[in-house]
Amino acid sequence: MPTTGKRILAVLSVAALVSTAGAASASAAVPTPKSPVATGYLGAVSSIDADATAIGTQVLRGGGNAVDAAVAVAAALGVTDPFSAGIGGGGFLVYYDAKTGKVHTLDGRETAPKTADENLFVENGKPLPFADAVTSGLSVGVPGTPATWRDALRKWGTRSLAQSIAPAERLARKGFVVDQTFHDQVAHNAGRFAAFPSTRSLYLPGGQPPAPGTVFRNPDLAATYGQLARRGTDALYRGDIGADVARTVQQPPVDPASSLNVRPGKLSVSDLAAYRAIEREPTHTEYRGLDVYGMPAPSSGGLTVGEALNILENFDLRGASKADYLQYFLEASRYAFADRNRWIGDPAVVDVPAKELLSQGFADSRACLISRDRAGVSPVAPADPRHPQPCGAGSVGTPTPYEGENTTHLTVADKWGNVVAYTLTIEQEGGSGIVVPGRGFLLNNELTDFSFVPVTPGVPDPNLPGSGKRPRSSMAPTVVLRDGKPFFATGSPGGASIITTVLQVLLGRIDRGLSLEDAIAAPRASQRNSAKADVEAGFLAQPEVADLQGRGQVFSSSPAEIGASTGVESLRDGRWIAAAEPVRRGQGAAEVVLPWRWPGGR
Repeated sequence: MPTTGKRILAVLSVAALVSTAGAASASAAVPTPKSPVATGYLGAVSSIDADATAIGTQVLRGGGNAVDAAVAVAAALGVTDPFSAGIGGGGFLVYYDAKTGKVHTLDGRETAPKTADENLFVENGKPLPFADAVTSGLSVGVPGTPATWRDALRKWGTRSLAQSIAPAERLARKGFVVDQTFHDQVAHNAGRFAAFPSTRSLYLPGGQPPAPGTVFRNPDLAATYGQLARRGTDALYRGDIGADVARTVQQPPVDPASSLNVRPGKLSVSDLAAYRAIEREPTHTEYRGLDVYGMPAPSSGGLTVGEALNILENFDLRGASKADYLQYFLEASRYAFADRNRWIGDPAVVDVPAKELLSQGFADSRACLISRDRAGVSPVAPADPRHPQPCGAGSVGTPTPYEGENTTHLTVADKWGNVVAYTLTIEQEGGSGIVVPGRGFLLNNELTDFSFVPVTPGVPDPNLPGSGKRPRSSMAPTVVLRDGKPFFATGSPGGASIITTVLQVLLGRIDRGLSLEDAIAAPRASQRNSAKADVEAGFLAQPEVADLQGRGQVFSSSPAEIGASTGVESLRDGRWIAAAEPVRRGQGAAEVVLPWRWPGGR
């Protein structure tokens, strides 16, 4: 072997030992160290969790590609971030293939049972209270995450599903150190978790949330991962795991002593067997000479981000004052959300005017409604993208219904230049609250992303429940190319605020001259065609807020953080940057394969 090759192997071996030592330290109740930013060579991984990021980095060091690593990270997040994601949920994956230069997507969104109709969440002629719908079998859609992993690996990966989820199986069995965020998430949901013996025994041992600094193990999930490794995803879609899922939905395992009225659902084994993840053409928007790719319907992420970017092409954000920049950002979001709410749903059921929503002509017709000096008054009305009229809009506003906020996002790049942006979820923090007995994972409440009843009376709602239908999502995994090569990729959790978070990161990096890590860390605002924009406390502390309020912007301080973004960026010198949150959700975790140039390397 050439000397340079030996040196590379030696350096990688040292790096691998460092990673293994970090993972081993968790079993001794020492948390895996994490940093929100890393720069180096041969690939990068960013997620919300240090153990998950370390697993993904190790896959890259072992010769796996970005897809292999992304599946490994996602499986690990099912262990360490189970209240946001897991095999009981779904998600959307965007993949850049360095060999072909093409961008692909996989739609792993959950589906409603075949028995569902538009009255899924209507009882006695009235929509169910949201909390009642969440903690029920009615809210559980057919999980899409296992099919997403299987199909991504078959299409673009180099490793088997068994190889890819093996590190997460070991993590579930050996355990990890509980942090404050994990503890708090259990505490927030303790009331409803306690109603289900299967959830209570796992997450409320002794009646209390696991204490920070203790080691948490999930042997049932380890065994479930082991079964998926041996039998493949058929174990869920056509086997014993799926039978347990269907039984749990139809007969929720609620404690008879609980006062909760937990309504059963009708998800069946035939619904599971019929599930398919779908490869779709990505959305594509040209912005400032860059190519921005995202997720199409049934996600509204790529279409809404893309429309907002097209609107903002009309304004000089780089030369604008910060107050003017924020004004244009808020207003573009306001109008793009009005159109999202009116037109986007499951394309298998609804005629989504995707091409028209992303046309520059339509965006220009919306941009002329935006004033530098005066905020719009929400809910503003949508316009018809098929027949755009200059400064034209309808007469009836379309507000944005609530979406659960506890999703997770991971971003990976490898040494060949492949990139994955992957957002996955079980919807609400803790999903439906129901752990499948003996299986160790929570079921989603994804169907509450449907409109329970038409949001605007008299206006067609594209997001009502239906048989086998996929609820509209806001997930927005995004890949940005410069001259056909990766520039950066990003995404975020946060329900409908995902769209505004991703948009704000894109604008910060592209227009405002921020580094990727600073664009992720910046104080956030989210205007979703509502009377008041949600903003973080850090946003309100900015001196420009008084100016914006003078223009008619109204802010409502969010009770929590907005989003938890991750990203990777390719530098011109061959290095990668991995970036994550410095504070939100207890800080994210970023790693690169090789943080320094090897001897003799180029």
